[in-house]
Amino acid sequence: MTLFTLINANGVEARIMSYGGTVVSLEVPDRDGKLADVVLGFDDEGGYRGGKAYFGALIGRYGNRIGKARFSLGGVEYRLAANNGENHLHGGLKGFDKVVWDATLAGGKLVLRHVSPDGEEGYPGKLSVEAVYTLTDRNELELAFSATTDRDTIVSFTHHSYFNLAGHGRGDILGHRLTLDADEFAPVDAGLIPTGELRPVEGTPFDFRRETAIGARIDGHDDQLAHGRGYDHNWVVRGLPGRLRRAARVVEPGSGRVVEVLTTEPGLQFYSGNYLDGIRGKGGAVYGRRAGFTLETQHYPDSPNRPSFPTTTLRAGEVYRTTTVYAFSTE
Repeated sequence: MTLFTLINANGVEARIMSYGGTVVSLEVPDRDGKLADVVLGFDDEGGYRGGKAYFGALIGRYGNRIGKARFSLGGVEYRLAANNGENHLHGGLKGFDKVVWDATLAGGKLVLRHVSPDGEEGYPGKLSVEAVYTLTDRNELELAFSATTDRDTIVSFTHHSYFNLAGHGRGDILGHRLTLDADEFAPVDAGLIPTGELRPVEGTPFDFRRETAIGARIDGHDDQLAHGRGYDHNWVVRGLPGRLRRAARVVEPGSGRVVEVLTTEPGLQFYSGNYLDGIRGKGGAVYGRRAGFTLETQHYPDSPNRPSFPTTTLRAGEVYRTTTVYAFSTE
């Protein structure tokens, strides 16, 4: 395992390790210029190897869940590891979060490469993946993925940092104010697998079209909130997939820190850290329930089993590309 550091002209610093392509720390300024580490994590590699929360990691081959751990492609059924009840989650027992990526620093960018062999975790095709982290002088952390395969397969990568813009370990995130550029979300069943419906957010606790505190409605009487013990759902990002556009904005009122998430993906999974349960993290911090949130840019969960959802099929000879930007500022 190797640890790399990216620093921009403003003193913003991202530390990323080759194990899991994991962002282990991200120091950004508040409105007074004071830096704080805004991502949850561990002090050493051992914490990441033993952890189950996917702190800061690159996720693949398939980010999020695939129902009943199976899908069909080209008339063939493929069975995957059932590592989340009866379902498949975040690439399986040894997803991209648990491999040591080949890593090089080039021109201020961290370039990570990995080859997933045909049949790994049950997926067809030898998949060659590149992930590039760039920290710009505009205080943007950009992540660009690309991949090719020698057999038709399915692909949906994401990134799994948990953010607390007050600083990791500084309480819960219920007072953070969230905007989601989405008019619809995907309801789920009790196993958090989408039902296939795309439901308007209008009149529901899932309406973040106007800036709203994460905690404002999180414990309301709603079957969807009950399924996830809070928010753990995919929203349909406005605009044309493939084009970089804003999906979300979060502000932490105390520090004034803001993060905007831009993506080329069709969906965004907002997870409010409902299953964090007192994990001991960096510097002795204890991460309790809702101590961090994720904004996972992605295709919709269970898309391989939902023909009405945007396709996640990558054909042999094609190139998969996706870009996500975390843009930090203050107000």
